[in-house]
Amino acid sequence: MDTNPLLSAIETELQRQVGRLDSPRTRVFYEMMTYHMGWTGEGAGPEATGKRIRPLMLLLCAVSCGANWQFALPAAAAVELVHNFSLVHDDIEDNSHKRRSRTTLWKKWGMPQGINAGDGLFVLSNLAITDLADSYKAETVVRAAQILHNTCLDLTRGQFLDISYEKRDDLTVEDYWPMVTGKTAALLSCCCQLGALLGEADEATQEAYRSFGHFLGLAFQVQDDILGIWGDEAMTGKSAASDLVEGKKSLPVLFGLQKKGRFAARWKEGPIRSDEVEEVASMLAEESAYESSHAAARQMTEMALTNLREADPQGEAGEALIELANKLLGRRQ
Repeated sequence: MDTNPLLSAIETELQRQVGRLDSPRTRVFYEMMTYHMGWTGEGAGPEATGKRIRPLMLLLCAVSCGANWQFALPAAAAVELVHNFSLVHDDIEDNSHKRRSRTTLWKKWGMPQGINAGDGLFVLSNLAITDLADSYKAETVVRAAQILHNTCLDLTRGQFLDISYEKRDDLTVEDYWPMVTGKTAALLSCCCQLGALLGEADEATQEAYRSFGHFLGLAFQVQDDILGIWGDEAMTGKSAASDLVEGKKSLPVLFGLQKKGRFAARWKEGPIRSDEVEEVASMLAEESAYESSHAAARQMTEMALTNLREADPQGEAGEALIELANKLLGRRQ
């Protein structure tokens, strides 16, 4: 299935939703939104917009269940707006000055306006989901809104845990999963569940799609953690040194701390310098953190694919969904 028409329609729908703010008194506010979404300003274009994986997955799930993807476009826009609201706030909370090689919104317009812009994107997502009323019965729209709002709550839970973990030194591998469930898996799970709901799938099939998205998100995050330490910088587009230097308590780090060996001893001494990253990464590998993390990624991948097989996506959209899942799950360092 050619997904280009879907991606083009997603972009048009996003622009329509953000266009609610295109009025004389809020013109600069609107410009802030279009800048962050990658449509305007220096460096605007495909690299700045991102891949729109989440809304695409929602539409593919809907079509694979027999829906007309055009009817589901407001939900696709809603999940992408939620994703971008979380990015704006993440950049502020992480004091990030760059995103996708561009100055972050808050750095460009200031923190107060950055917070407000994130809030604006969140509200736009809530308005977008109600536009489903043009094509779906009221109970379906209410259910879709419930799923989206619960997901937003999960996102804030995950972010709370992520921030609170920064100052804790008693974390275990078991603490990792609830955090990434909120930060990464929740929205992918939401996309798949919403797609099945809007495709009018039965409850069991909706649950299979939801579980597929959940484990897909977990596998994706574990792989990202592995790449963040041992990845090829030329392929990932970011420095593999950054995760260790920034002190991120990723899954490999937690596996290493659990061993209470050389890596744990070095970690407790203080921040890791750029010039010792290679040595510290080797310590982690020697203490089985690399192997253990890959085993966890394989387990989450298999669970994702098992649930996808159970969902049994149909037609060309189903094939495209399986292809996209395999692409996301098959990343290499």
